[in-house]
Amino acid sequence: MTKTFKVIVNGGPELAVDATEGTLLEALEKHQLEMHYHCRSGFCGACRTKLNSGQVRYTTEPLAYVRKGDILPCCCVPESDLDIEH
Repeated sequence: MTKTFKVIVNGGPELAVDATEGTLLEALEKHQLEMHYHCRSGFCGACRTKLNSGQVRYTTEPLAYVRKGDILPCCCVPESDLDIEH
């Protein structure tokens, strides 16, 4: 079953992201957005992104410190429409 959510990055246009097709980082890359990352597994925290609104679910619990209001796109999927700043 497809779970498609709207994601706005840095105030740009809405992107349709299918939460069943991989992590948020992978989905953003499919939309040709360049995201900073290193590990792709929540270990380093290089992809740390500000979450302005919405909810995500972690596919694996991140080992990097995640401040309140931040997310790690490399190891999460959307659970609702998102507004993020990277």
